[in-house]
Amino acid sequence: MSELVARTGRHQQRYESGCRLIAGCIPYRFRCSEDSNGNKSEKIVEVLMINSTSGPGLLFPKGGWENDETVEEAAAREALEEAGVRGDIMHFLGHYESSPGGRCRAAMFALLVKEELSSWPEQSRRVRSWVTVPEAIQCCRHLWMREALENGFMKWRDGGMVPTRGCK
Repeated sequence: MSELVARTGRHQQRYESGCRLIAGCIPYRFRCSEDSNGNKSEKIVEVLMINSTSGPGLLFPKGGWENDETVEEAAAREALEEAGVRGDIMHFLGHYESSPGGRCRAAMFALLVKEELSSWPEQSRRVRSWVTVPEAIQCCRHLWMREALENGFMKWRDGGMVPTRGCK
């Protein structure tokens, strides 16, 4: 059982023009691939996704942005509570409307994972999966999260974030 406790309730959450403000992140790490001879050849980016508690498909950690924290703190907290990871916020990926009616506005960030906890607040309800970016695009439950991955994360990544060589 985790000693950390997830925040609950919506009494401290932020709203703007009737829209609930949420924060989330795309947790990522580098993994070295191996060629047919077992030699490490290139670095591959993997993203961490979690199961949805309300239906099929995977998603990125996200949740309400509360009055006593910055949006970056909220995104990092959600990654810890829902996925059991800690890391460094590396880049703001943009704002995304989480539903066609705009009930939620999500600020999404790239989070470089530094630590993967063996115990975390929502571990009894969440399963985490490290997947490649193409796999994430295929299994992502929400269109707006897929857009954050394709239009935010991938553009930032392709701008120089990912070293493709240099595995030792």
